[in-house]
This record gives sequence, C-alpha cells and structure tokens, in this order.
Amino acid sequence: MALNFHQLHIFYTVAEKGSFSAAASALHMTQPAVTMQVQSLEDYFGTKLLQRSTKRIELTEAGRALMPYAQRSIDLIRETDSQMSKFTKQLKGRLQLGASLTIGEYILPRLLGPFGQEYPHISISMKVMNTAQIMDDILNHHLNFGLIEAPVNHPDMHMEAVLSDELKLIVGKSHPLADAEDVKLADVLKYQIVLREQGSGTRLVMEDQLRQMNIDPTDLNIIMELGSTGAVKSAVEAGLGISFVSASSVKHEVALGLIRTIPLTDVKFKRQFYSMYLKSALLPISAVTFLTFLREKDLHQWL
Repeated sequence: MALNFHQLHIFYTVAEKGSFSAAASALHMTQPAVTMQVQSLEDYFGTKLLQRSTKRIELTEAGRALMPYAQRSIDLIRETDSQMSKFTKQLKGRLQLGASLTIGEYILPRLLGPFGQEYPHISISMKVMNTAQIMDDILNHHLNFGLIEAPVNHPDMHMEAVLSDELKLIVGKSHPLADAEDVKLADVLKYQIVLREQGSGTRLVMEDQLRQMNIDPTDLNIIMELGSTGAVKSAVEAGLGISFVSASSVKHEVALGLIRTIPLTDVKFKRQFYSMYLKSALLPISAVTFLTFLREKDLHQWL
C-alpha cells in the first residue's frame, strides 16, 4: 500500500476539527468513510495516530509528528494547483463565490469580463452580501470561497490578500472643496461627513488609518450613517456631506461631473481585499484559477 495524500488530508482535518463527525461534515464524507481512511493510514504507518475518546480526538505522539508533514503536503498541493492554473485554459465548471458589497457591486463586475475571455468555460455564480453571511455560507459549504474588504479571525478560515484598493475623498460638485486641487486631512475633517455603517469594511479601514494619525474617529462630524456605498454616493451628490469610498465605486459619477475626488496630501487610505475559505478545504481548480487571476492583476488597470 502506498502513502495516500487523500488520507493525509483526512487525518489532518480530523485532528484540526477534533472529531470524526466534524471532519466528515467539512469533507462532505460519511463518518464511517473518514474513520476507515484514518485506520488505513494508521495501518500503513503501523502505529496509532489518534486517541479516540468519548469527548474529543487527541493526537498520539506519532500523530503529532505527522501533523506538520500533513500540513506541508496540503500546502504543496495548493501551491501546485496555483502554479498549474496559469496553463489550464480549457477549464470547465461552475464557480460559486460570495463577495462583500463594494467588491461585488463595483470591483468584480469589471474583472469578470477579462476573466471570461481567458477562461470562457468557467461560469461564475456570485452572491453579494456582508462578511458574516459569506462566512456562514462557506462554513455550511454553500460557497467555495469569499472575497471581503477586511480580514476576520476565525479558527477554520484561511485569509489571503488578493487585491489592493484605496479609499478616496469624495465631495459634491457644489461643495466648498470641489475646486480644490488637494487638501490636508485636518481641513477635511471640519466638514460634515457621511459614512457607511459601523462594522463595514470601508469604515474600518478609514477609522484604523485615523487612529494611526492619533485622530479619534468619534470626534468626526458624522451627519449620517448609511448601509450601502450607493446611498453614501447619493448623499454626497446631494450636498449632504463628504465621504471616503473606493475610487472604483464613483468612476461613473466622476465621469459625469456629479462627484469630485480630491487628493489628500498627508494620508492615503490604502487597503487590501481578502479571499476567505476553509482551511480544511482543497479548492476546486476553477476557484484556484480565479484567485490566481486576481492576484496577478493590477486593479487600477481595469477600474
């Protein structure tokens, strides 16, 4: 009997999850099938890898020694898929992903066209929703992976930065700052501000940068909090206040002269967009191909 990567993956997932039932759920397998594969791996090595108890699975000394090699084998398969995805132009399949609001509404639509030209046989089904909903759907195996605006901490989730973005100051065409070539942040914060709701990725990035500049976000003159970037843009266009949004989300309004973006001389609100998927999952090659495509693209080339 030869050493089997599939068995290593199952063993690693059981050890990570702490039970055969949880591993079976994560791997879309029956619990007896998971148990049988682990027993086969133990037979191959001739030693017990897991101590089975009524409460929780524990690693034996041999199991603890095997864990880093199992992890490296999983990482190597992922790296192999990532490298080979560049050469796989005739892929077929359906890719299911979730995207948070800014990414799903303003970023991905402009990238899906170029991706479709390179990989015409991959169809994409995208859900636009908040980060918590995306994570729930991934945990329940309804989505392969998600794209979100700020990383989250979850023991079962893998996070990776895949795209860069920058928030821009936007003002209405009749705002006092509309004719400015550039401004300092201190001058901007004197005006009424319209922001996304607490907890949104856009707002988290802005508030984190303000704190780094020793500015308390609670000191801002926030006149309105809104639940979508579209609502924020409409409020700014109507002259209700200024805001900070992804440059990609106001491309249309800037082109029409309805909104202006004003450069800030002393700060840049840069951020990363992240992919999120289960640590225990080996993504389908279509998903690996899409993430590889995103990593290698200059976002500003397309937006």
